Amino acid sequence: MPDQWWRDAVVYQVYLRSFADGNGDGIGDLTGLRARLQYLAGLGIDAIWVNPWYPSPMVDGGYDVTDYRAIDPVFGTLAEAETLIQEAHRHGLRVLADIVPNHTSDRHPWFQAALAGGPGSLPRQRYIFRPGRGDDGHLPPNDWRSVFGSPAWTRVTEPDGHPGEWYLHLFSAEQPDLNWDHPEIRAEFESILRFWFDRGVDGFRIDVAHGLVKAPDLPDLGIDNEDILAPPDRPGHPHWDRDGVHEIYRGWRAVADAYPEPRVFVAEAWVESSGRLARYLQPGELHAAFAFDLLRAPWRAPWLRSAIEESLAAVASVGAPATWVLSNHDVVRHVSRYGRPQPDRPLQSLAEMLAEAPTDIDLGQRRARAAALLMLALPGSAYLYQGEELGLWEVEDLPEELLQDPVWERSGHRERGRDGARVPLPWSGDTPPFGFSPSTATAPPWLPQPEAWKRFTAAAQRGDPESMLELYRAALRIRRRHPALGDRTLRWLDAPPDMLAFARDPGFLCLVNLSTQPVPVPAGARVLLASSPLTAGRALPADAAAWLAWSAKPDEAA
Repeated sequence: MPDQWWRDAVVYQVYLRSFADGNGDGIGDLTGLRARLQYLAGLGIDAIWVNPWYPSPMVDGGYDVTDYRAIDPVFGTLAEAETLIQEAHRHGLRVLADIVPNHTSDRHPWFQAALAGGPGSLPRQRYIFRPGRGDDGHLPPNDWRSVFGSPAWTRVTEPDGHPGEWYLHLFSAEQPDLNWDHPEIRAEFESILRFWFDRGVDGFRIDVAHGLVKAPDLPDLGIDNEDILAPPDRPGHPHWDRDGVHEIYRGWRAVADAYPEPRVFVAEAWVESSGRLARYLQPGELHAAFAFDLLRAPWRAPWLRSAIEESLAAVASVGAPATWVLSNHDVVRHVSRYGRPQPDRPLQSLAEMLAEAPTDIDLGQRRARAAALLMLALPGSAYLYQGEELGLWEVEDLPEELLQDPVWERSGHRERGRDGARVPLPWSGDTPPFGFSPSTATAPPWLPQPEAWKRFTAAAQRGDPESMLELYRAALRIRRRHPALGDRTLRWLDAPPDMLAFARDPGFLCLVNLSTQPVPVPAGARVLLASSPLTAGRALPADAAAWLAWSAKPDEAA
C-alpha cells in the first residue's frame, strides 16, 4: 500500500502574502517562502499548504482566480513555483496547493465571454445566470445571500446596453459561481489538477468543498438574512452540501489515484454535522476534511471533548483520519478567541468577541499552549496556521482605511473581516517590519504589524525553552518519535468535569486542566512535555496541558 502520509501529518499553512517578502515590495512571495524552508523543516512539520498563488485581481485575497495554471506576478513565476516544490521536497516537505472550484474571478476569460455572449449563449452556461423576478426583471431571482453580506445576485448590462440577467455569487460580486452541471467545468478542473500534479504538487486543499452544486430550481431560503461567514446549520440546504458534490469528488479521486505517488485532497467543508462531513471521506472520495467543530469549541472541557468524540466517531465510520485545526486565515486567531470569557456556545465572529471583552493576551497564550498539546496528541493529522507557533494574536485595531477583506465593505462596515488574522509575520528585529521584508524594501508590509510583536519574533523565541516556538518544536519532535502518537486510537479516562484526560497506547497520557485550580499529576508518571511548569507540589496549573509517559495500566492514571 502506498505511504498514507496524510493520515498523521502535521501541515503548516502558508498565507503567502503574509509569510515572507523576498523582493521588498511589502507583500510575501515565493522568494520569501523559499528562503524560509529551512525554518519550516526545523519546526518539524511534514508538509506545507500554500494559499492561492494564481493570477488574481485580489478582491478576496487571491480566491478570485483568473488563471488556474499560472502564478500571480506579485508572488513570482511558474518556474519559481516549480523550483519551490523541488526545494521543499529536498527538505522532506510535501506541498499542498489551494484549489478554488466554486467560483472564478469576474475577470476570468470565461466570465468575460459570458458577459459578451448574452442570454442563452454557450459561454453563459458555464456560470449561473437567471432572469430577474418582477415585471421588468428588476428583482433578484431568489433571496439567497452572499456569505460576505448583501444579496448573492448581481444584474448585468447586456451587450445591447439594457439591464439584463442576474448572475449568482455566493461570495463577492467579483466571484461568480460556476455551473458544475456543465460537463466542461468538470473536465476543466480535472485538467487543472493534472497540470499541478505533473509539476510535483502533492495535493490540494479544496476551498468551499461543500459548495459547487446548487438545487436546480434555486428555491428561496425563506430568510431575510444569514450571519456573515456562518456555516450552514440546516439539512437540505439549496446551495451548501448538496449530494451532487460527491460525484465530482469521485472523479477527482480517480485523477489523484492515477499517479504512482499519493496525491491527496483535504476539504474545507462547513457542514451541519460530523456525520455529513464523513460523507466527503467515503472510500473513493476525498482523503481528509478539517474538523472545524474543535476550532469553534469554547475553552470548556465538555465542548472540546464532544467535538473530539464526534469527529473521531464520524471519520472512523468511513475509515478516514481526523484532521484537526485551531486557526486559519478565515477565523479569529485562537489566542484571541481563548483570551476572552468563554461562552457556552460555539465561538464565531470577531464582531461578537469585540462586543464582549478585550483579549487578555497572557491568558489567551496560556490556553493556546495547552490547546496545541491537546491537538497534537489527538489521533490523525493537524494543520498549523502560520504564526500560531509564535503565539500571535488577532490584530483587532487595524486602521479602517487599510482593511482589504471584502467582508468590510459588503457588510456595510459592520464586520471588520479577516485581515486581523493575516498580518505579516514577525521574523526578527525590534521594529516593524520585523524581518518580514529585506532591509532594501521599498514599501512597508501590506498590513501593519503591532509594535508588541517584537517579543514574539521567531528570532527572539529561538532557543528560549519557555517560548511558544520551542514548545511547538518540542511537541513535534515527540509526536514524530513516540509510537503512541499519530494515526491511532485514544481512550478517555475518568477525570473531573473541568479536565480532559486520555491515554494512547503504548504508554502515553495527555492531561488538560481547564479548571481554575492546579490538578495533581499521577504519581509515577514521567512528564514528557508541559505547556506550563508544574507547581512545586507536582500539580498541573490551570489552563495547562501535559504529555506523560505512563507504564502502569492506563485507567490507574485517573
